[in-house]
Amino acid sequence: MKYVIGIGGVTNGGKTTLTNRLIKTLPNCCVVHQDDFFKKPDQIEVGDDGFRQWDVITAMDMESMTNTMKAWMENPVKFARSHGVPLSSAPEESNPDEQTHILIVEGFLLYNYPPLLDVFDKSFYITIPYEECKRRRSTRQYTVPDPPGLFDGHVWPMYLKHRREMESSGLHIECLDGLSSKEEIYTQVYESIQNNLLNRL
Repeated sequence: MKYVIGIGGVTNGGKTTLTNRLIKTLPNCCVVHQDDFFKKPDQIEVGDDGFRQWDVITAMDMESMTNTMKAWMENPVKFARSHGVPLSSAPEESNPDEQTHILIVEGFLLYNYPPLLDVFDKSFYITIPYEECKRRRSTRQYTVPDPPGLFDGHVWPMYLKHRREMESSGLHIECLDGLSSKEEIYTQVYESIQNNLLNRL
């Protein structure tokens, strides 16, 4: 069985922390990080707000990301092996193709790209309030540093815009409170995934 989990949400909400924890506990689990598909800085347009448009879907090479996900869907065993993901040790006679294979797709704009909306078996979305998001963002070191005013002038307005789009997409998304402890968030997600998997078996 193939099972795709989306972990979306606000910048600095805890998506990667949650993803890294799940990878260690879910069997045959691969991951695709949306952040790995940003275009080069010179390909990022400058918007009407005066900032380079990093927080919009056109800043991503979504075709390449989709192709990576398709490669997993076509052959999760081959994908796992080529990415150094250990497969569950199972009895000699069992076929790795018959095991459950999980793909986690993690990113801040997962649910704003129509071609991917029907791919997810389970979708999560982490939110944190404005003040906490701004505080966390200010402590992060990015390859391309945030220019002054970027958070209020571009990052937060784009987050609100994309969240509204996502909420009107009709996709069933389980929201997570990013102010909860890492342990609480992980437990909530892990149990939700386990229940969903059991229902599909």
